[in-house]
Amino acid sequence: MNLLETIVLAVIEGITEYLPVSSTGHMIIASSFMGIATDDFTKLFTIVIQLGAILSVVVLYWKRFFQGFDFYLKLFVAFIPAVVLGLLLNDVIDNLLESPVTVAISLIIGGFILLKVDDWFKANEEYDENNPTAHSEISYANALKIGFFQCLAMIPGTSRSGASIVGGMTQKINRKTAAEFSFFLAVPTMLGATAYKIYKYFKQGLVLSSEQVNYLIIGNIIAFVVALIAIKSFIDYLSKKGFKIFGYYRIVFGVALLIIHFFIYKLSI
Repeated sequence: MNLLETIVLAVIEGITEYLPVSSTGHMIIASSFMGIATDDFTKLFTIVIQLGAILSVVVLYWKRFFQGFDFYLKLFVAFIPAVVLGLLLNDVIDNLLESPVTVAISLIIGGFILLKVDDWFKANEEYDENNPTAHSEISYANALKIGFFQCLAMIPGTSRSGASIVGGMTQKINRKTAAEFSFFLAVPTMLGATAYKIYKYFKQGLVLSSEQVNYLIIGNIIAFVVALIAIKSFIDYLSKKGFKIFGYYRIVFGVALLIIHFFIYKLSI
């Protein structure tokens, strides 16, 4: 990796981490086009720079992280499925990460779901007395179910934020609350994924050069700044407009990837 590639991947991470478009899928494709996808450091980098995106959530919602022990317990409950399934399916997930076709198909399927999700859960956005089932509170049962939905993102191209937000909406939770809980859930999920990736990296006997350490620092800073902007913009847009534009984007991007892979340039990951 060089400095330009570092900046490009960090910007992609910052923009896409909290949008329902799959940050992993975008970085897999971008690194493949740049010819660095198979490099061990690139694989580590795409995970570790998520720490910058994590910090943006903590900074934006810092008051919410002091609202009581109950809040942390709910995050822990939602985090459990990812820990269990992540450890059990680690090899399968690693194989899927090497498939651009998997990314493209996941993007397309998820896109069609996002086109309809606003209609499916329209009642969640109604706060009047005629809709007593709509709510903005998340129970422990809700948290666990959202955690299982988040696990769908182990399939590259699915989108962790998209899966967990839709999971929240299936529990009759409004879009804004579901999105914010998805952001909070990203903190333990990304911390866990980062720690595990670093552990595996050094266990393989690999080391980091001073240049690579600098790239990690730069990448995290860029991801943090870009994610700050993306989160605020996304929450505002989502509350007013819904998911349709993200659905169209995923479909167009996924179809374009398939065309490129099979007819123009065989992506090698």
